[in-house]
Amino acid sequence: MKLDAPVTGGPCWTELGTSDLEAAQRFYTRLFGWRPETDPRQEAGGYTVAHLGDAAVAALTPLYQPSQPVAWNVSFAVTDADATARAVTQAGGAVLSGPMDVFDVGRFVVAVDPAGAMFQLWQARAFPGAGLFNAPGSLGWVELFTRDPEQAVGFYTRVFGWSVNASERYTQWGVGGAGFGGMVFMDDTFPPEVPAHWLPYFAVADVDATTAVVQQHGTVLMVPTSVPDGPRIAVLRDPQGAMFGVYRAGEDG
Repeated sequence: MKLDAPVTGGPCWTELGTSDLEAAQRFYTRLFGWRPETDPRQEAGGYTVAHLGDAAVAALTPLYQPSQPVAWNVSFAVTDADATARAVTQAGGAVLSGPMDVFDVGRFVVAVDPAGAMFQLWQARAFPGAGLFNAPGSLGWVELFTRDPEQAVGFYTRVFGWSVNASERYTQWGVGGAGFGGMVFMDDTFPPEVPAHWLPYFAVADVDATTAVVQQHGTVLMVPTSVPDGPRIAVLRDPQGAMFGVYRAGEDG
């Protein structure tokens, strides 16, 4: 990812909704070296921020509703959550929750694109988002998996004004000339029950070693692979079922 700090329109945060918060903390602490800190306030609902050094890098939360899937979610920075929420609906998406204030730290929206891929909007106040990108253990790339790439391009460029750099092999998203993510076409090799979704990728020092750790406790969905003219990557699933990707630090797109 060419971004090294939250910018308007770009990914600024990622958080995991999990069925077993304590187990997830143990798993990701071992995998990435995170230091989790749970907000002690009852109204925070167990919200836990993971740190690397002094930098906040991600969050882990309990499932707040019975229908909520175990999954990683990606937040995009906006200057006006209410206006962007309206833009989401006008472009054919839907707002599932919010806009709502989160204490004094920001304003928050949960939305889905027209194909059903869930994402979040974050209007920063006291908390701008992740304090570290692209370093081992931190967010470094986000990827949209969708069965309708043309619809996705129309939606996200209208809502966020992203640039699109498409080749025969891959489509990249950008903001302000900086690439931060991409898009994968879900062809017939994807089971029909797998919904459209956003997938965060975390930087690691060694993709193969990280994958070996996950094999002991979770699931390897895509074995370590060196992408032509790109990074070495793997796609993994944690013990509770949340998918995420890893790539070798320094080889981001």
